[in-house]
Amino acid sequence: MRPRESGAAYSLFPMTKRAETLEVEGRRIALSNLDKVLYPAIGFTKADVIDYYIRISPFLLPHLRNRALTLKRYPDGVAEEFFYEKNCPSHRPPWVKTVPIRSGSSGKTVAYCLVDALPSLVWAANLASLELHPSLACAETPKHPTAMVFDLDPGPPANIVLCCEVALRLRALLEKANLKAYPKTSGSKGLQVYVPLAPGVSFHQSKAHAKDLATHLAREHPGKILAQMQRSLRKGKIFIDWSQNDAHKTTVCVYSLRAREKPTVSTPVTWEEVQRCLKKKDPDLLDFTCQQTLARVEEFGDLFESVLQQDQKMPSHEPNYRK
Repeated sequence: MRPRESGAAYSLFPMTKRAETLEVEGRRIALSNLDKVLYPAIGFTKADVIDYYIRISPFLLPHLRNRALTLKRYPDGVAEEFFYEKNCPSHRPPWVKTVPIRSGSSGKTVAYCLVDALPSLVWAANLASLELHPSLACAETPKHPTAMVFDLDPGPPANIVLCCEVALRLRALLEKANLKAYPKTSGSKGLQVYVPLAPGVSFHQSKAHAKDLATHLAREHPGKILAQMQRSLRKGKIFIDWSQNDAHKTTVCVYSLRAREKPTVSTPVTWEEVQRCLKKKDPDLLDFTCQQTLARVEEFGDLFESVLQQDQKMPSHEPNYRK
């Protein structure tokens, strides 16, 4: 199913100032303030946000399904204050599912939203939850991630071009351990690299291995790569954030909007595209708006599908990266 086809039955246009009720898969969803501008630089409204999430839903929902979700809400748009919402709102419809997960830091149990179907996705979008941040683990096994992630964050004046170089070096190291990796844009400034994992791997294992890899690369390329957390050290370098591999942290979901000046999207890319961006030194080659991402899935399908399907065992010992 293509996004444009799936969204056709739920068109929100023409927009009106009054509240609307949308019926999606047998659920009636009250929508409000559809004409509120959430991306003021280009006049992108809440209705546009909901419309995008409906159209991308066949590709997005598999990556959200059965995962605790943190909502990042921008009720007055990207230029105003935002907040993270871990506890699923008490005013949610009864058909929005939740999952209780105990917080390691506070000891409290948090009832996270489960956005596992189109009605709950539309409901979340109507809350102006522009960004969707799911757990790396499935709800029934919250201590066992299904992927290991490396978040490549450039410190100005470095940009995504240098991220591409670092991502390719990281890919080469992972290949020595017989691990396949899949890149996506963060939708903001950098790149993220995902490594699918077999069942049973713990966050302790994935975090330790990610830190080892990041530290190795930083030691080999100290002028370009950083594995330490201090922001004061990041100027002109790529910080490989290995700490995202944690039961209580989240990374922005593939196909999620980002709260930037324009509605960019965390978009899966091919390694050939990463190489091309590095060769041409053109950061715009890996900058995608929601319309561009919709066009890409129509052409390529879900380039991140293997992240959900592929099981890979963690190496039992640290590979000899110097070979």
